[in-house]
Amino acid sequence: MNIIEKYFSRYADDKVIKCFKQICIAEAVSWFFLFTAMIWIRYDREGLLPTIYIIIIGNIHGLFFTLYLLMILPIRKIYRWDDEDTVFALVSAFFPFATIWIEKKLAQFNRE
Repeated sequence: MNIIEKYFSRYADDKVIKCFKQICIAEAVSWFFLFTAMIWIRYDREGLLPTIYIIIIGNIHGLFFTLYLLMILPIRKIYRWDDEDTVFALVSAFFPFATIWIEKKLAQFNRE
């Protein structure tokens, strides 16, 4: 965790927040495309194009998923989340489109 905090300490909080919001949206969109790839591969198991599509989209989604998990640590510090909020944000990464909800509701400075 210390390495990640040192890395993100070079950037202003506004820039980290903007990056986090973009990653939340990108992760949700990539999940949508991964879902379409799973449906396509289900109907055309022998096709080469669905196989290539699911490999590419799966890798892109994995990248955004990993970036989201890494960005939770500096965002926790910026928004002063407690342990419950952090665990909720981590668990929400495993549910479809929950990262958008985290970006909209949990990532606010003046929430009650």
